[in-house]
Amino acid sequence: MSSGTVATFEGSLERLDVEWTHTDAEGLESTADAEPIRIAFMCVQNAGRSQISTAFAERERERRGLGDRVEILTGGTHPADHVHDEVVDAMAEGGFDLSDRVPREITIEELQSCDYVATMGCSTLDVGEIEEGVDVCDWALDDPDGEEPERVREIRDEIEQRVVALFDEIDA
Repeated sequence: MSSGTVATFEGSLERLDVEWTHTDAEGLESTADAEPIRIAFMCVQNAGRSQISTAFAERERERRGLGDRVEILTGGTHPADHVHDEVVDAMAEGGFDLSDRVPREITIEELQSCDYVATMGCSTLDVGEIEEGVDVCDWALDDPDGEEPERVREIRDEIEQRVVALFDEIDA
């Protein structure tokens, strides 16, 4: 785990009603030898919200030139067989191809290796075993599975705002 993590989420994410649990108040390391910041996006099935979050995070990492500074993980506690069709469709509208993505399981060890863990509002997730030094936040997002296209777009757009705000803090 990197000894320098960002723990100042209140500013950018407050407007989105997000509260991070902070365990480390040091600033982001800026040396070239610093370990990458690890971010995990997780839910139960890893077939909707966490896949959307991951796609937006990958885009933000690329846009900001943070490829060597940010690692992105995604997974679920009980992965589905495929990404939800309505999610694939809504993301395709924005130029993202999620059709080849496969939901995967995420382990507690992977989560413990992260600087940030964002859960998607799945009340069944237990991240209580995550160690000090990991900032955990539940984004409390509605599940897009089975929703009408307009509602899936709304969820997608809210996720995009949250991911951009997260990267604003990391890249500050």
